[in-house]
Amino acid sequence: MRFVRIACFCAIVLTHGQASCQEPLSGNALIFSTDASLAPTSDSVNQNYTVRNIIIAGNRKTNPNIILRELSFQIDEAYPLEQITKKFQKARRQLMNTGLFTDVTVSLQSLSGFDVYVKIEVLEKWYIWPQPFLRTVDKNFHEWWSDKNRSMDRINYGIRLTHNNFTGRNDKLKINVMNGYTRQIALEYYGLYLDNQLRWSVNGGFSIGQNREVNYMTRANKPVPIKDNNQFLRTYNSWFAEVSFRPALKTKHTFGISYSAEDFADTIFKLNPYFSPSTSVLHSPQLSYKLTYFDVDYIPYPTKGYMGEISIKKRGFGFNDPINLWQLSAKGSGSWPINQKYFFNLRAVGMLKLPFRQPYVTRQFIGYEDQYIQGYEYYVIDGVAGGYTKASITRQLLNTKLRINSKRFKSLNYIPLRFYAKTFVNAGFVYSRHAGENELTNTPLYSGGVGLDIVTYNDFVIKIEWSVNRLGENGLYLHRRNNF
Repeated sequence: MRFVRIACFCAIVLTHGQASCQEPLSGNALIFSTDASLAPTSDSVNQNYTVRNIIIAGNRKTNPNIILRELSFQIDEAYPLEQITKKFQKARRQLMNTGLFTDVTVSLQSLSGFDVYVKIEVLEKWYIWPQPFLRTVDKNFHEWWSDKNRSMDRINYGIRLTHNNFTGRNDKLKINVMNGYTRQIALEYYGLYLDNQLRWSVNGGFSIGQNREVNYMTRANKPVPIKDNNQFLRTYNSWFAEVSFRPALKTKHTFGISYSAEDFADTIFKLNPYFSPSTSVLHSPQLSYKLTYFDVDYIPYPTKGYMGEISIKKRGFGFNDPINLWQLSAKGSGSWPINQKYFFNLRAVGMLKLPFRQPYVTRQFIGYEDQYIQGYEYYVIDGVAGGYTKASITRQLLNTKLRINSKRFKSLNYIPLRFYAKTFVNAGFVYSRHAGENELTNTPLYSGGVGLDIVTYNDFVIKIEWSVNRLGENGLYLHRRNNF
């Protein structure tokens, strides 16, 4: 009977051509493997099979519980064989989205009666990244190259140390030491688990620093700086603490508290009386809540599925705090395959700040952090309400793997490399009570263009884009992440 069941399942696989009896990473014979593109869809096998054991291999650093946490099936649970193979596909996708592995194979290793034995084989990434850096102080490389005449005086240097799997429990440690035009020391830690079910975790960090240059206003939709090579115009320190709750696989709730204290030079307030409501040290306590959801094939560069984020922030409390801000923001992305090569992606971002009367330091929107509209990379757009959408049609050009034979650094033996060509359009609008000399505020924004995206090792995304905006300006831009 066991031979008949195995033969039947393999016949289904071969008939549909969507799974295969093939070799895993280790070379052991399999009955079913997620190296195939899709699971079989036949309902010929409807008997429930029980998962009796889950074998994990290849995890030299990663704790096995971190891998088991991402599975939608556990030991002693029973499912039809067809449903088990679908859960294999989902398990591989979840494990790849942890950011810990370059490859994952989930295998139906053997059948014994109605008992199923599963093997999960992972290929771990290189987790420790010490990165010396030279970085411009400007908003982006294009601004430094074009507007600041490639001035070497506007360079920061230092080292950034990142460990993406510090204790083997998918926790991250980041240390940043910077000198030059800006001085900063920062430490952040994410993912200290509080329970055995890995649902509750805490994050925290702090930073201290000084800036020789401060943007004190926006004119013509470009930040206007004041600088002093002899002294620092801004001195700051800040800290944050967060508690995260992830009850299942796709949704996470994060509750946070933070505090910052910033001391600005008097010159800034003389140049812009609306820079801040406080002319001394700007104390800024904040409470926040964030809900994140993802159900995509690959978080760094999704080609199928949905992901989103909603956050609420309250900055400033009581009459003694100079800042009074309620901020609601939302982000969403959907990707739909058109065929095997093409997919359509739609992204949207919205933000509302209350009350509408806000100082300059809390009006930043487009052009800050990860929010930008293609074609407007040279600009910043301040406001208290607004949003934008991005739509693109993308075609995969190449999907390959670079193999480097290294016995010492096995995690670097397998380097994925994918190329995508795309065309895109954007539309947006930002509202401000007082636009001043900023013509891109309180007016429709739109742009379009074409680009080439490169996705490679360690979730690294390079985006080379040519775009044209509503002002008739066009240019070639480089982005190093797949941000909103």
